[in-house]
Amino acid sequence: MAQKVILVLSALVAVATAVVVPGPGLALPGYPAYPSLAAPALLPKLAAPVYPGLAKVATIAKVAAPEPYDPNPQYSFSYDVHDGSTGDVKSQQESRSGDVVQGAYSLIEADGTRRIVEYTADPVHGFNAVVHREGAVVKAVAPVAKVLAPAPALLHAPLVAKAYAPALAPAYAPALSPAYAPALAPAYAPALPKLALPALSPLGYH
Repeated sequence: MAQKVILVLSALVAVATAVVVPGPGLALPGYPAYPSLAAPALLPKLAAPVYPGLAKVATIAKVAAPEPYDPNPQYSFSYDVHDGSTGDVKSQQESRSGDVVQGAYSLIEADGTRRIVEYTADPVHGFNAVVHREGAVVKAVAPVAKVLAPAPALLHAPLVAKAYAPALAPAYAPALSPAYAPALAPAYAPALPKLALPALSPLGYH
């Protein structure tokens, strides 16, 4: 189907662009000369349309420059906490030079002993930590007991004894015997005499 459409379209294009070539003894009639449509006087040049939205998109798309690479990163930090009210005692220090990290931290555990961890990390040996324990450095911190204030005394109204009246025995009225009216005799209407209807012949109807 697509081949047929292409064939028909190409035939139409060939017919539309066909040029008659005069043969021997055949002259074309003279046609008046028309000005060229491509002349600048007839068709002024138009500026290309400007789309501000597309221009903004083009200016926004910037390639982010890669962050500078530090082949020998270095840092160092430390902190120390000693809170007498809660018994929180801990510290840490760490330093890095290139790919080698060294550090240590310590803390007081619940039983009062100090745990000290010294660690190193490098590309050759990986992460290594050595743990030391020191005896009871500080007295074990007892957990803080919460003291609850006594509940306020609630004032109650004095209890009043309820006085109940003695229960009364129910008083029953004597049972009444039912009173029956005499039975009434049924009243019947007099019987109506039977009427005799004339016999109809079944042959009277057609």
